[in-house]
Amino acid sequence: MMTTKLSYGVRYGRKVRGKLSKFLDIKNKDKKCPYCHALKVRRIASGIWECTKCNSKFTGKAYDIGKTKIKESVKEDSEE
Repeated sequence: MMTTKLSYGVRYGRKVRGKLSKFLDIKNKDKKCPYCHALKVRRIASGIWECTKCNSKFTGKAYDIGKTKIKESVKEDSEE
């Protein structure tokens, strides 16, 4: 069932609008930063995410952060 209201009306078919609605719901959902654990992550571009609290930039999936692997050396560099 579509939860997001789209402005396409009856155009493009039910399946296409349903898939688009699913992706937009995932993309617009609040996401947690893997470094500071705040819900302040915004999408810059496809697969590039930024936390507005700690200003860290990281990569993930196109519409979602997904499971990111954080290396200890990268985590220590961001804290300095």
